[in-house]
Amino acid sequence: MHPEPARRLDADPSRPDLDEFRRAGVLALDAIAEYHATLARRPVLPAVTPSGVAALFDDDLPETGTAADELVADWQRRVLPNLTAVGSPRHFAYVNGCGTLVGVLADALAGAAATNAGAWRLGPAAAEVERQTIRWIARFVGYPEAAGGLFVSGGTVANFTALTAALRHGAPRGTLAYGLQSARRRGRFLLYMSDHEGHASVTRVADLMNLGRAAVRRVPSRPDLTIDPAALERMLAADRRRGDLPFAVVAQLGSVNVGAVDPLEELAEVCSRHGVWLHGDGACGLWLAGVPETRDLFRGLERLDSVSVDAHKLLGVPCDCGLLMVREPARLAHAFALAAPYLGDEVAAGIGGRDFLELGPQMSRGFRALKVWMTLRWFGAEGLRRQLARQVALACHLHRLVTDHPDFEVLHEPRLFLYCFRFLPHALAGRRGEPAAEALLDELNRTLADQLQRSGLALAMTSRLGGRTVLRFSICSHRTREEDLDRTFAALARLGRALVPDTLARLPQADRVA
Repeated sequence: MHPEPARRLDADPSRPDLDEFRRAGVLALDAIAEYHATLARRPVLPAVTPSGVAALFDDDLPETGTAADELVADWQRRVLPNLTAVGSPRHFAYVNGCGTLVGVLADALAGAAATNAGAWRLGPAAAEVERQTIRWIARFVGYPEAAGGLFVSGGTVANFTALTAALRHGAPRGTLAYGLQSARRRGRFLLYMSDHEGHASVTRVADLMNLGRAAVRRVPSRPDLTIDPAALERMLAADRRRGDLPFAVVAQLGSVNVGAVDPLEELAEVCSRHGVWLHGDGACGLWLAGVPETRDLFRGLERLDSVSVDAHKLLGVPCDCGLLMVREPARLAHAFALAAPYLGDEVAAGIGGRDFLELGPQMSRGFRALKVWMTLRWFGAEGLRRQLARQVALACHLHRLVTDHPDFEVLHEPRLFLYCFRFLPHALAGRRGEPAAEALLDELNRTLADQLQRSGLALAMTSRLGGRTVLRFSICSHRTREEDLDRTFAALARLGRALVPDTLARLPQADRVA
């Protein structure tokens, strides 16, 4: 007797087998729960090679369909073991949230309705959930509640949307019809950010806008790595005298290395005098404007023309989900609205300009707002403030570990949840600043980060700070506890000590410590 063939979900899409869907759904939920139950014990970085992973996925598309339960099992067998455990409490690389479980459910629910959140008539509730969620976030961080905006994929697209609106708002002649090309216009469109902590996404935006990377002007930083408003003012004046067209300044609202928050009130005064748009890149840190312990860092936030923030970072929703808010929402419509007969007559339909496709670059849009809406309600405002404050406290805990250890160098005090420091063994401390020693220290810190990654215990990476290679920790997961930092730091100290003899042996003889 032959076994009954496996049943395939939606083998006939017009008549889906809902019983099979329920069975597969239970398997999927069990797999998700099992993954999260074991997350803290899993290697953060899988011990795999590119060729090894590629070999797992070199099979052809099957001619016949695959049963849903087999697809879930294959996710467990082939996919999950070869993914970095971004949700691990010891994932300290980049700036990645850990994926709230309620956000996982929200993604599934949003997908179930197949909602296109571009046009109001395609999802009236989706549009109003998005609008309400933006109001909640504006109120939480202290931005004007009358602001408008939209959810996008992340900080880069949020910055692109803001700076496109800034250019189209501030250009002396309209750019909508002819773009940046005009025989009547001389000079370059320019935008400005910190020379040290300005984010690479702004350079990517200059690429996307075809302004050229040289259009991003680097403004000197102060000793605390925030932008120098006086230097900015001098640059704006000099560039205008030369015939160029400054149109935007990007302030850091929690920079990616040290959590720097630029002086917003001073920048707002400078930008007001020069008539340029002030945008706040808050992808990493804007949520902390809503926390009493860090709120004062963001004084003047309400004066910014636009701000961006990522929900898939500190809020922890599943990737991808960024947000742009603009103080005067009509400026987004001016930059992006367009007419097409197939989009329909909004006025006649009584919608009144409520289509999000008119506010940004995407026309077809996923229902991203749902996972933010549900996650905010799951935390509650007070719960969110408490969680965010705890992550700042964890950065302070790591700072104390570094301060108290003779083989590590303090480079700054933590402001938010991002912290950089350097492995500087006591035997080399007296050679700090010497070229040969500094080159070896750079290599030593890169090797140390690589060995930590290979151990599977934690994932941290290096960056550059003050011309030095440093260890960079982003304590972005709401699952991280002090013991996770203690274990990781102890491993760094142990691995670092083992590397010291070889490093000393490679110093030129005259530079060796006796």
